[in-house]
Amino acid sequence: MSHTLGIRQAQKQKTRQAFLDAALALLEEQSLSSLGLREVTRAVGVAPTAFYRHFRSTADLGVALVDEALGSLHPMVRTTVSTTGDSEERITRAIELIARHVDAYPAHVRFIARERHGGVQPVREAIRAQLARFAEEVKAELAKDPEAAGWSDDDLLMLAHLYVDQMLITASLFLEALEAPEEERERVTQLATRQLRLISIGRSHWLG
Repeated sequence: MSHTLGIRQAQKQKTRQAFLDAALALLEEQSLSSLGLREVTRAVGVAPTAFYRHFRSTADLGVALVDEALGSLHPMVRTTVSTTGDSEERITRAIELIARHVDAYPAHVRFIARERHGGVQPVREAIRAQLARFAEEVKAELAKDPEAAGWSDDDLLMLAHLYVDQMLITASLFLEALEAPEEERERVTQLATRQLRLISIGRSHWLG
């Protein structure tokens, strides 16, 4: 019996993932608010009623895509602000990590960039909640740095949000340059480096 249940559960998970993959592909060219349930089920090759065995609505599917796109990023986000190395090493490491992630998961990055301020409220809220978690994790990493001595929790959280926002901006810039010549990607790298340096300079003088 347990073997049969295991097979069923695996098949259910496979179908659920097929919905997520199909939706992500369809969202390359449109926003979630315009995505039709029948579009997704047609892409998967199942009847529309099968959708409701996995998701309550396309908004619910969108929230699952947020979890898939951002949920696995927490270790990377912490690494980008790790206290290992000097300021320039941290900046270089952060930009390289972001660029590699965009190269590996462009559809996920495009989805988050588009839906962060999109028309589907539960998805906006899910993105906001994940970014708030990122900020809390970045704050915890920043607090380990000797430079954080004397900083209040509110100021550390403000700085963490600056870093998280900058990571999203940098990811969006690399996304736009995905098919561009190498010199355009280099221009994005240089711009992102200067922007992170500016945050770093402001950080070192905040309590001055």
